[in-house]
Amino acid sequence: MSTLAHHRETPTGRSRTGEPEGTLRRKPVQQRSAERVTRMLNACAQLLDEVGYTKLTTTLIAQRADVAIGSIYQFFGDKRAVVRALGMRHLDVFFDRVQSRIDANPPSQWWDIVDTVIDEYIAMHRTQPGFRTLHFGDIVDVHLLDESRSNNDVLADRLGSMLGEHFQLAVSEQLRLSVMVAVETGDALVKLAFRNDPEGDERILTEAKSLIRDYLAGSV
Repeated sequence: MSTLAHHRETPTGRSRTGEPEGTLRRKPVQQRSAERVTRMLNACAQLLDEVGYTKLTTTLIAQRADVAIGSIYQFFGDKRAVVRALGMRHLDVFFDRVQSRIDANPPSQWWDIVDTVIDEYIAMHRTQPGFRTLHFGDIVDVHLLDESRSNNDVLADRLGSMLGEHFQLAVSEQLRLSVMVAVETGDALVKLAFRNDPEGDERILTEAKSLIRDYLAGSV
């Protein structure tokens, strides 16, 4: 993963350094500071998988990241702020991965995007440290990414915009509703698949993709 200083601007509102706006007490200006913040987020991701959110502390994050505890509080108010920044990073990484696949293989039908989104969501569970535990923040707060909307609402808005952009669809209230229902359903089924099998129960994952595609066929 690149350091925060190398992330490009995205619709989630990341700062010049790549950190989501509103999550930092102060922005890292120097490359060294940006790399230190990245180490903190990486440490937080590892610890979430190992000990969970309840037992996570800023002291543990500092120890794992090999930084002074004061460095944590230079940039984050508390552990929740660190986790929120990690959730925002997960969202950005997720859509970067989806966009990379779309750029490499432009979709010919809307369901190609849906399949790509589901495949990358599954891949994030398998490969991205902290994602299986945190997802986009629900274990902490369903409004972790945006105080006015649920985490899945934020995700659904991005997906609806992506479908509209690639297939000249009007992003109507009905499309937004359908995508939101699809996101909530897919999220629940993927979580179920990973509860049944640490690598994801392929039977449930296959059913999830089929169910979501069939459902959206009536709205897209």
